[in-house]
Amino acid sequence: MLNPVAFSVGPIPVHWYGIIIGIGALLGLMLVIREGRRFGIGKEFFYDLVLIGFPSAIVGARIYYVAFEWDSYKNNLAEIFMIWHGGIAIYGALIGAVIAAVIYTKRKGYNFWRIADICAPGLITGQMIGRWGNFVNQEAHGGPVSQEFLDSKLQLPSFLVKQMYIDGQYYHPTFLYESLWSLAGLILLLFLRRRHFLKAGELFMGYFIWYSIGRFYVEGVRTDSLSFAGPEWLAALLKALWSPVSFLGWGTMKAGENIRTSQLLAILIVLVAAAFITVRRIRKTAVPYSSDIKREA
Repeated sequence: MLNPVAFSVGPIPVHWYGIIIGIGALLGLMLVIREGRRFGIGKEFFYDLVLIGFPSAIVGARIYYVAFEWDSYKNNLAEIFMIWHGGIAIYGALIGAVIAAVIYTKRKGYNFWRIADICAPGLITGQMIGRWGNFVNQEAHGGPVSQEFLDSKLQLPSFLVKQMYIDGQYYHPTFLYESLWSLAGLILLLFLRRRHFLKAGELFMGYFIWYSIGRFYVEGVRTDSLSFAGPEWLAALLKALWSPVSFLGWGTMKAGENIRTSQLLAILIVLVAAAFITVRRIRKTAVPYSSDIKREA
């Protein structure tokens, strides 16, 4: 098994998880800076955006997780601040980052939607690479599988197979599924970003749609999903939508809970993003094109 600690600085361990997240963020930022340069936006703007957005994302990710796992924290409030014990959620991170970006871009005189389009490929790049931190930590995996499934059906290299052997059992490498889905999404976004028919905000909405579709199907396989008890008709609907990948096996949930929070949120995001694009197009709202980014007063 891989050692989750890369090295130590005195008594302080430096984990691979943090290094991988940092690499993903750095490569995503480089991609954003390169795209911003095409429109005359200096790299300092994006440096500041990251400095504001990153801590906001961490706070949002923690608040989201704690809100849905409140029973685990209500009797030990100090644990809320101990994020190194685990417990952050990607959708919460996106909410926190978006709120910070809206405020920052407004103060700098830019339209948020057009800046968001520039950032979309960088966001999915960070997610694509960051998922490999889960691989090192042997977390966020799916349900149990056989070694033959990983070796023969998925044709995974041996180092991946070995790392998915956890406490005497092999598991679905859901980190890999999501990472590959994000790679395909990155290629799609890079293709679409220079298409002149896209209006401001539509590439960003496309990012949300693509990522949420993949997250919906991956989430159904995972065994550590945030979940809650909801109406049976909704649970049945979500499982029916997930059925095209039923061969991967439905991941377990806590007793008495039948709806995965991230699956429900993924569907809502897809619907809202699609409606956002459709309504603006139908109403012929005066919206600038993504390729025409100018500083606003």
